Formats: sequence, C-alpha cells, structure tokens
Amino acid sequence: MLEGLRAEPPTANHESAMTTAKLALEDGTVFTGRGFGAIHEADGEVVFNTSMTGYQEILTDPSYHGQIVTMTYPLIGNYGVNEEDVESGRPWVRGFVVRELSQMASNHRSCGSLADYLSRHGIPGIEGIDTRALVRLTRERGAMKGILSSTDLDDASLVTKARNSPGLVGRDLTSEVMPPGPIAWEPGFESDFAERVPDTAPSSKRPRVVAMDFGMKWNIPRHLVETGCRVTVVPGSMRAEALMEFAPDGIFLSNGPGDPAALGAAVSTLKKLISIAAESRGIPIFGICLGHQLLGQALGARTFKLKFGHRGANHPVRNERTGKIEITTQNHGFAVDPSTIPRDVEASHINLNDQTNEGLRHTRLPVMAVQYHPESSAGPHDSRYLFGEFRTLIGS
Repeated sequence: MLEGLRAEPPTANHESAMTTAKLALEDGTVFTGRGFGAIHEADGEVVFNTSMTGYQEILTDPSYHGQIVTMTYPLIGNYGVNEEDVESGRPWVRGFVVRELSQMASNHRSCGSLADYLSRHGIPGIEGIDTRALVRLTRERGAMKGILSSTDLDDASLVTKARNSPGLVGRDLTSEVMPPGPIAWEPGFESDFAERVPDTAPSSKRPRVVAMDFGMKWNIPRHLVETGCRVTVVPGSMRAEALMEFAPDGIFLSNGPGDPAALGAAVSTLKKLISIAAESRGIPIFGICLGHQLLGQALGARTFKLKFGHRGANHPVRNERTGKIEITTQNHGFAVDPSTIPRDVEASHINLNDQTNEGLRHTRLPVMAVQYHPESSAGPHDSRYLFGEFRTLIGS
C-alpha cells in the first residue's frame, strides 16, 4: 500500500484479531463492541458519514484528522482495500466505527482487508455497536468528543479521558497534514509525491495553478491537471510573497482539518493574495471546503461550528446562479455564517437540507469557493463543472 507523503502514524500493537473495545463519549455514553484494526486507544471528535461506499477514500482524507468516523451504512469492508482508491499517502482518521465488519473482501482490485489496513497504520476500530443509536445521539446532542479504546475498558476512565481530550474547536491541525515544501504534481506522481520538486520554469503551453495544501485530497490536483493546468502544490502555511514567486496564473485553496477560525495566518495571507489579484492581473482564486471557509474569512465573513456537520455523498445543493440541484460529496463541521457575508460577495450555492452556505463568489474579482467537494472521490460527479469554470477564469 502507499506509504508516502506525510509522517508515520503512532506506533501500536498491530494485531488484527477481534477483541473487546469501547467507545466512550463526553456525555457519559459508552458503547461496547468488538475491536478490529490496531489494539490501541485514540481520542477524537465522533462524527458520522452517510456514504454507502468509499470508506477507503474517507479513511485517507486528511480532513478527518482529529476525528473518529462512524459509517451509517451497516456493512463496511466488503470490497477490501486497494492501492488506487486513496486520497493521501496514509489513513488519517483517529478511529473507525462500523455496525458490521465484513470478514470477506470481494473485489478483483483488493489487495488486503480493511482490518489489516487499519492495524498496519495504528488505527483502532470497533464493530458490533448500535451505530444507528450513536448517530441519533449525535444528531440530538451534536458532535461530541470521544475515546475509542481496546486497551482501557473501564467506563469511568474512558469518559474522563473523553471529557479531557482537546476536541477540534480552536485547533489548527493543518500543520500536521500539509506537505513540507513545494511539489510539482503530475498524473501518476502519488506514489512518490514527497520526492518531487517544483518546475519553476515559465511555460507558454499550460497555465500554472499554485495549490495551497492544507490537507488536500489527491483527486483535486488530478482534476486541475485534466483541465490543462500545470499544478504546483505548496504548503498552506506559505506566505503570499513566497507563493507569488511561482508566478501563478491561478491559486487554489484546498480542504483540510480543524477549526478555520484558528488559521489567522492563512487568512492574512489570503487577504494579501486577494489584494494582489485585484491590483495586478486579476489572478483567479478557487477554494474548496476549508479553503472556502478561509476565503470567506479573508473576504470579511465569519465561520461557526455546525451541530453535527455534513459528511456523506448525498447532500443536495442548489446553484443559486442556475437554479439547478447538485447531489454533492461533503465533509465539514464548520460553515460560513451567511449573515456576515459582505455586500460585494454573493452566496452562489445553498444547502437544501439546512439552508447553510455552500458557495461564495466575489461580484467583481475572479474569486470563487464552495463548501463541498466537486472532485467527489467517492461520490457523485454533479459538481465537477466547477473545475472547468475555474479554468475559464484563468484563461489561455
């Protein structure tokens, strides 16, 4: 399996045999089930994802760093894991919760079981609990801090640990998932992503997009390349002056984990980039998920924490410019407060489940962002047109 790009996971006893495990929440609720994956203990915000498939893409999405993910679909692991369906070099979830773990991996591309995959990366899992009850509890009380453990089975001890765990509010987790330096992205480079260096030579054939990586899914640069762009990936912590040395024709802002309100330095950088875009040659900027929240703050809006977030591959969104409905892939626990959006920015997309903001566009500048994931992986392809719109803004 792919191992590259980012730091190794915590060491753990990598046994895949079933054992007793417990999931404890900060409100005192404790679920007891069977452990799989690593014999280990992990804390995180307990969230749920409503996708029926795509668990490997979910596991390897860096936006899930700091979270224990519950799958609402009852049978998980039935097609195993493979070397293609990954969105980064390793899984990033803190723990994994399923109703039933398939004991058989039936797929011609499978090269291993889900249990062994999690064990190899030091990630604990739990099965056999009532995931429906867990999701109902999360929807009623909101996403809570939790502990998943197959080493400490004392209920009171686990609840105390859950209550004392850091949670996500106020935390900047992007520094733990972003690449260490600039990288030139080309198709097929995923397996040796960390070894690549940027091509800084000017090109008259393909416009250069500089992608600020706050924890970017790999399917995003794939789509940018497919539109005809040359992509240079840089750490999200890079300052505006250093980024502009790459002479970008477009700037992309990626997804990522943690609280967007904690990323003050990134917001300041984006303010400078917006100013540069306005004063020079109008460099287009496109943000996705965390990139949307950061761009919203840079434009003058504020963010807030959703009660239990949006995570899944079936969220309906209305494009306010066309009136069309898109079924989207989503993964976010924070959102832009629509009441704080300034007058020179329009809400371009709205979530039809709860009316939260799903997109922003500046009325004068080539600046756009969406809260959801148009690159899908896994999920519907309804929103991939947005990469084409970004490419049109860049021009020839």
